[in-house]
Amino acid sequence: MDTTLAVKPLKISENARYLEKSDGAPFLWLGDTAWELLHRLNLEETEFYFQNRKAIGFTIIQTVILAELDGLHSPNASGETPLHNDDPEKPNEAYFNHVDQVVRLAHEMGLYLGLLPTWGDKFNKKWGIGPEIFTPENARKYGEFLGQRYADFPHIVWIMGGDRVPENADHEAIVEQMAVGIRSFQPDKLMTYHPNGGYLASDFFGKSTWLDLDLFQTRHQKGFREYRFTRKARKRNPVRPVIDGEPGYENIPNLLNKWHFQRLSAADVRRAAYWNLLSGAAGHTYGCNEIWQMYDGKTDAKFGAQFSWKEALALPGARHMGILRQIFERLPWQQMKPDPSVIAGISWKWNPVKIALSTAKRDWILIYSPQGKNVKIKSGILRGRKKRAYWLDPENGEQREIQEKLTAVFTVPNEQKDWLLLILEESNLSKWSYLPPSTD
Repeated sequence: MDTTLAVKPLKISENARYLEKSDGAPFLWLGDTAWELLHRLNLEETEFYFQNRKAIGFTIIQTVILAELDGLHSPNASGETPLHNDDPEKPNEAYFNHVDQVVRLAHEMGLYLGLLPTWGDKFNKKWGIGPEIFTPENARKYGEFLGQRYADFPHIVWIMGGDRVPENADHEAIVEQMAVGIRSFQPDKLMTYHPNGGYLASDFFGKSTWLDLDLFQTRHQKGFREYRFTRKARKRNPVRPVIDGEPGYENIPNLLNKWHFQRLSAADVRRAAYWNLLSGAAGHTYGCNEIWQMYDGKTDAKFGAQFSWKEALALPGARHMGILRQIFERLPWQQMKPDPSVIAGISWKWNPVKIALSTAKRDWILIYSPQGKNVKIKSGILRGRKKRAYWLDPENGEQREIQEKLTAVFTVPNEQKDWLLLILEESNLSKWSYLPPSTD
């Protein structure tokens, strides 16, 4: 591996709320769920996908070594399966050579990997394909194999679980031992857990020393109010960075209904992202129905996939995530905290909730209005040093300065969509270096 490349290991910030690179630079986890990437794509297709996601602004790709969709018996693009005789202690070198190439490619391209050793059906089948192949003993050996094989790569975050929760002592022991096996060779690599919908990692492994990030999964449901989970996780001890590792996917049927109607839109995935980040999350993961499964447009469509993963790369929600990153990385966002008291008036929970983030001195304030509603703030916030305010459009990144005298009520430019309101002290203008994306 070329150690001169710029991908730096990740670490937890001093206040334990955020992620940083080893040099102290803030790191925004902006993930994409590519669960079947290692299983279904060849290296050329993988590079094409990585190039697209990097150009948009994604920072980390989440994928699985022992994949969900018959990942043990259905071969990868090279005709290889991962294990001999379904034995975690007998990895197929040809399959893992491809994994090696993808890991190396991501590193060379400056992308981090959220790498799952296995999907959860391999220890808790439930609705999956399985088979269940893990015991605490072979899970430890498999973890050691992965830990040793990828010890020199700085860009991996390990994700235990895989859309399952442990339901008995054996399940817990399998997860614990796999994590311990990896940690025996990678003591400093960050690690988390991916539960199924409606749970936090800390619900099950909150006392485990290997759990560095409190990752959770919400539901594929319109208006799910994802911020509730971020708020809940931020109250946990010990304090950890919080990330929604699987929110509702763009173009997936609402509540996974079998009739495939009322699909989640770009507006739905935007709302989840801003609700989470303005509630104090350390990052957010985007997902798309066609991309997670790497659907080729021909066979084995899950949840009514409508077109190929290559076509799905152009869906607008992903581009909106790139705009989110452009905005956040030009803010002192890791010095900002959830500040609901900024917003005046009653916030009815059956209405889409406005969320605010601010610095301790409130010289930077960011408010998200998810449904074209005007924003009213506490009048005292505008007293003192002179303020400037802007509407930011999360769909296209357009910035509109509010030219009239600032009052406590801010009227949205368009009531048909969501908006971000940025209020900052005039003395901070030189630090607000945001430039709207080019329309060329």
